[in-house]
Formats: sequence, structure tokens, C-alpha cells
Amino acid sequence: MPETEALLPSPEGLARAAERLRAGELVAFPTETVYGLGGDARSDLAVARIFEAKARPRFNPLIVHLPDLAAARQFAVVDARAEAVAAVFWPGPLTLVLPLRQEAGLSPYVTAELETVAIRVPAHPVAQALLRAFGGPLAAPSANPSGRISPTRAEHVMAGLAGKIAAVLDGGPCAVGVESTILGLAGAPALLRAGGVTTEALEAMLGPLAQGGNGLKPSAPGQLASHYAPVASVRLNATPIRGEVFIGFGYGASDLNLSPSGDLVEAAANLFHMLREADALARSGQTIAIARIPEVGLGRAINDRLRRASAPRP
Repeated sequence: MPETEALLPSPEGLARAAERLRAGELVAFPTETVYGLGGDARSDLAVARIFEAKARPRFNPLIVHLPDLAAARQFAVVDARAEAVAAVFWPGPLTLVLPLRQEAGLSPYVTAELETVAIRVPAHPVAQALLRAFGGPLAAPSANPSGRISPTRAEHVMAGLAGKIAAVLDGGPCAVGVESTILGLAGAPALLRAGGVTTEALEAMLGPLAQGGNGLKPSAPGQLASHYAPVASVRLNATPIRGEVFIGFGYGASDLNLSPSGDLVEAAANLFHMLREADALARSGQTIAIARIPEVGLGRAINDRLRRASAPRP
């Protein structure tokens, strides 16, 4: 493939990105969570290219990105409960897993041949502009090699996928910094992945949520045991030890700090970028140690990513 094209989110850049997507090529674009690797969700070829570029296992389903709830109704069965959740949290960092409409016309690679589909309506203005310029559903996992640290800046995408994808739309740093929360609504409400919408916010509306997910046969993205991993090994709930690269949280000495003030929103936004910086600082054989993060609010999503980053590598 020719050199990956760097595009600005101008009318010309958006038109060029949409043109390349319509040709079955892949374009990375910013969302409020992380950069997504977009391809036409109706095209077997485009979706196969996503799996190839990322070296992603084919049994791991993808999220379909759409501009609004009306578009979602074309691809999924949206019942009254899902309508109510969408009215509160869309557009935003929430993905809903819903029954797939058989006439949806999506590539079976998107859903891993499941009878459900994961759908998200992103809030980022560049993502919205691209979806409307393209005029169709975009399958878009995170724009990074599978299992590695998710990208929150255009340069992160280039570092992992340059030469493997057609283009990157540069919309600057992502504000949320961890992937979307995934809520299963094909049956009883179930939390399938913690993310940018807090569990507390969802439970205030829906009541206690069951915990779902299967790392061997995922029902939604982000369920594999080892994921989001730097090259260096990771140690959690740590205090500083000489010879490690230490990522702090709150007041105290550290090599890097997710949030000196102990703000979980700031920590989530900084997480993946700081994991990359720590990986660059770590010498051969060194460990990245990370301070304890409270298991509340966005801390649940941060800890989910860190547990997967520290898991044994396949």
C-alpha cells in the first residue's frame, strides 16, 4: 500500500476520507474516546482489511459507528428500553449491543456471525462529519495493532499502522481517552465493558447490571484477557521501586503522573498516552509500575484497561 495519507478535518480532507472509504479503503479518525480504524461495515473486503491491518482475531466482533439513533434503527432492533438509554447517552461514549436486523446488510465479519450488533453514535464533531460525508455505517475498532495500547492521538495511529491503512484524519487528542462503555441490551441489561460512561450512571437508570463478557468467545469488543498492552510488563497497585518506570496518580514522586490532583477524568484522558511514554522510557527488561487507581467512576474503566495490559501475553 502507498504511504498513509495525513488529512486535516477540513471540507477537503473529509471529502477525501469519504472517497477512500467508498473505495473500500481504511481511514483512521478521532472519536471522543480513542481513534477508530474505519471501514465500510457493509463490505466484506473493507472489514477483512481492518482485521488484516490490526492482526485482529476474526472471532472478535467490531463496533458499528453511525451518526444518530435513526440510522441505528436500520441495522438493529431498538426497543423502548434501548431508545430510552440512547436518548440519555447518545451521542457519546456508550456502545449498545442489540439484536441484529437480518436485513441490515452488514458484513458478517463485523458481528463475528453473532445475532447481535454493537452500535455507537460518537459525539466527536470530526467523527460525526465523516459519518455524514460517507453516508453509511463504519466498522471501527481502535486504530492500533491488536492487543497493543489504544491510540488517542494521530501520531499514535501512525506509529502502529503507517503503511497499512489509507489515511488518518487528525482531530487532535481524544478527550475521554478510554474506549466506550459497552452495554448489552439484547436480553437483561449487562455491562460488557467498562468505559467512558460510568457504571454508576447506567445503574442509576437501569438498576444493578449483570457482568457479561467472554474472553474465549467475545460477545463484544474489549473482552480479550490480554489487551491494551505495552511492550514492557506492567505491575499494578504499585509503590515506587528503584529500576522501574513508575506512573503515579495523585500527589507523590513519579516518573509520569496520570493526574497529580487525583482527577479520574484527567487520568482516563492521559492513560494510553502515558503508557506509551512509559514504554518508551523503559529499558530492556524494565517493568512499568502503576499506582493504585480507585475502583469508582471512570476508575473502573481505567482499572479494566490496566488489568488487561498487565495480563499474561498470548
